[in-house]
Amino acid sequence: MAITRWDPFREVVTMQNRLNSLFGSLNNETESALTTASFVPAVDVYEDEKKIVLKLEVPGIAEKDLDVSVENHTLTVKGERKFAAEEKEENFHRIERRYGSFYRAFTLPQTVDTESIDAKYENGVLKIELKKKPEAQPKQIKVNVGKPLAA
Repeated sequence: MAITRWDPFREVVTMQNRLNSLFGSLNNETESALTTASFVPAVDVYEDEKKIVLKLEVPGIAEKDLDVSVENHTLTVKGERKFAAEEKEENFHRIERRYGSFYRAFTLPQTVDTESIDAKYENGVLKIELKKKPEAQPKQIKVNVGKPLAA
């Protein structure tokens, strides 16, 4: 049996080394993501009885740089936010906004009429309305109570 000397700080040093390596790798991943990754615009999706609506936040993107298309019940939204430095003497201290191209794809349900899609761009929000097929919209059926059905 070997006798080992107990060092109360050995476990603390081991844990500190593990945390440093963890945060070091996360920091490297974050830096590479900031320099290489493009942004993904936030989207809200909601529906009512007649349509499904998507609202994408895409401020700072020109309308000509947006592309909305539908193919095989997949709605695709592509675009690009371009970084344009107006003056070469500007010294940026911090750049937090994301630039570059983005791509979002949404699988549409069979109830959507892909021939009647409207897209509007206003105040940095792209609003896409997908109308439902008439047979997919709910129908109100009147229930007769106590009356015989006509044959």
